[in-house]
Amino acid sequence: MTPLDFLPYLDALDLSAVAVLILCWAIVGWRIENPSPDKPSVSIIMADYRREWMQRMIGREVRIFDAQTVGTLRQGTAFFASTSVIAIGGTIALIGNADRIAGLAEDFTDTAAPAVIWEMKLLIVVAFLTNAFLKFVWSNRLFGYCSVLMGAVPNDPNDPASPSYAYKAGELNIAAARSFNRGLRSVYFALASLGWLAGPIPLVATSIVTVAIVWRREFASRSRAVLLEQP
Repeated sequence: MTPLDFLPYLDALDLSAVAVLILCWAIVGWRIENPSPDKPSVSIIMADYRREWMQRMIGREVRIFDAQTVGTLRQGTAFFASTSVIAIGGTIALIGNADRIAGLAEDFTDTAAPAVIWEMKLLIVVAFLTNAFLKFVWSNRLFGYCSVLMGAVPNDPNDPASPSYAYKAGELNIAAARSFNRGLRSVYFALASLGWLAGPIPLVATSIVTVAIVWRREFASRSRAVLLEQP
């Protein structure tokens, strides 16, 4: 089968829907990380708290709480990384049984597309999950770097090196969280890309719904309002 033979099954509407999916993923991610100053996202608000956390750590003689918190964050990244690998394996297994998927899809959509079309649609899911895995792994490593720098912070608030080390630890903590959030968004849009199995219109719909969910959590959630409350 030549690429031209795919055109009756993969037309401009499908390509446009995929473009909408990718644009939604890229634009919402950029906006969350680069919001307007008067309406910061939860990620940006939390970045300030992370910096303050590292500075307050300087004055604590016993830093078991800080170490446990970073350890918990690392466990979260490890969990999602392993989950992404399992999901990638499961999706690849589905690709290996694309003929059965094509038969099932034909019953629901009345579209007799060849198996290779369904394989291409599932590869979008694999691409998002692979990106998520890479982000989670990098986040895990950055939290490890942060732990090392936290251990290097002098146990003396009056030591002139303390603020500098605490600042570096805070910035690494923020970078790790940013990578973790990017991984989560990739997982969200991997789920959204499953809408393509039902057709281009459902893919656009799932993309928009995913953007709405992510946007609300970052800019209109109750947790954001709590973070902005003045003590």
